[in-house]
Amino acid sequence: MTSYDVLVVGGGPAGSTCAWQLRRGGLRVVVWDRKPFPRDKICAGWITPHVVAALDLDLSDYASAGRTLQPIRGFCISRQGDAESRVVYDHTVSYGIRRCEFDDYLLRRSCAGLRLGEPVRTLRQASDAWVVNDEVRAPMLVGAGGHFCPVAQQLGARLGNGEPIVAAQESEFELTPAQQKACRVEPDVPEIFFTRDLKGYGWVFRKGRYINIGLGRQDTQKLSRHVADFLTFLVRRGKIPADVAVKTHGHPYLLYDQAERPLVADRALIIGDAAGLAYPKSGEGIRPAIESALFAANTILAANGQYGRAHLSAYEQRVIERFGQRAASWSITNLLPESAANALAGYLFGTDWFARHVVLDRWFFHTQQPPIATQPPA
Repeated sequence: MTSYDVLVVGGGPAGSTCAWQLRRGGLRVVVWDRKPFPRDKICAGWITPHVVAALDLDLSDYASAGRTLQPIRGFCISRQGDAESRVVYDHTVSYGIRRCEFDDYLLRRSCAGLRLGEPVRTLRQASDAWVVNDEVRAPMLVGAGGHFCPVAQQLGARLGNGEPIVAAQESEFELTPAQQKACRVEPDVPEIFFTRDLKGYGWVFRKGRYINIGLGRQDTQKLSRHVADFLTFLVRRGKIPADVAVKTHGHPYLLYDQAERPLVADRALIIGDAAGLAYPKSGEGIRPAIESALFAANTILAANGQYGRAHLSAYEQRVIERFGQRAASWSITNLLPESAANALAGYLFGTDWFARHVVLDRWFFHTQQPPIATQPPA
């Protein structure tokens, strides 16, 4: 049996970032994931400059090996079928990435030990350590395995049993040269379409010669029908070529204000999607995953081997300070009849001011939140 200081279950951005920070702090870390890397991951696939800064990411190094890094300088925003607003900034506000490349890059950069391509069959506590599959043991455990994380389940999460999930379906594929010319969505100006009933949104992101198309909804009923209708809408509007064959894949996730996932236990922390940290309005999960991973790693390093719940509670407090108390989001539309709220939203999403200062700056980019410190504690 191999021993480490910390066992991280899940090799996505949360797990790899936590491992990277722990390694910078001098601990021996292993990342365990049921998938071999690189692997496909369902996600629209974009990161903000805040994420780049938090990861201390060298963009030139990242792009040097031919990885996709699409600068984004604006967005088109609308409610599906209504007037569109086009917001263009004088600087890069995001970067389109492919998760198969991005996740693999972060995982390899972590310099952690890797156990890939094997599921967690058994997870138990033995004296002062956690043991996975009777093969690896560590006194500290981090759950970063996404929505169905086995560590979160071990700590009492219901894993979809009555949880208020967001369900999404998306597809990412390479466009032919002819399709690239016919596609009217600009690579540096992705398009977002809120649904007519305001229960989700669809998107079209071009990343070089690749395109990502998807839709997510809080109402999971008839999701495939909603996705099919959205694709038909895109073709009719001339957004995507009619000959594009879109084969979608689905995944669930939790919004921070509705999730009831545990964050802390004795000798264990939960981070990223495993903890249900996606932003309520946008559903974006990469930035919360990265930031929670850094909070968790810094908490572990500061605990200096004292991994009882009391010593780890600083992580939970830091998450609350950053993302707020878990409570259902409120807006003025809660006071309006549904028909009036929908009519108001249709107008607002079509105005440049609302699209820029509310939808983008606050809901998607969270410019009101300052960057976090990235250096591990001394």
